[in-house]
Amino acid sequence: MRKLNIPDMTCGHCKAAVEKAVASVDANAKVAVDLDTRTVEIDSSADMAVILSALKEEGYEATQA
Repeated sequence: MRKLNIPDMTCGHCKAAVEKAVASVDANAKVAVDLDTRTVEIDSSADMAVILSALKEEGYEATQA
């Protein structure tokens, strides 16, 4: 399980976009979004750099927590 900070993630649309971006890299990934803390926990075998790139393409800058 890896945890990311995504400061610009504020609403349900953001949550869906983040989940979609991760799924585009790994359809089997488990994603837990916490809008209150603006963090995401991802359980995936995909390379983190690829996940971060997919999030960036969706407009979300993410950093590892």
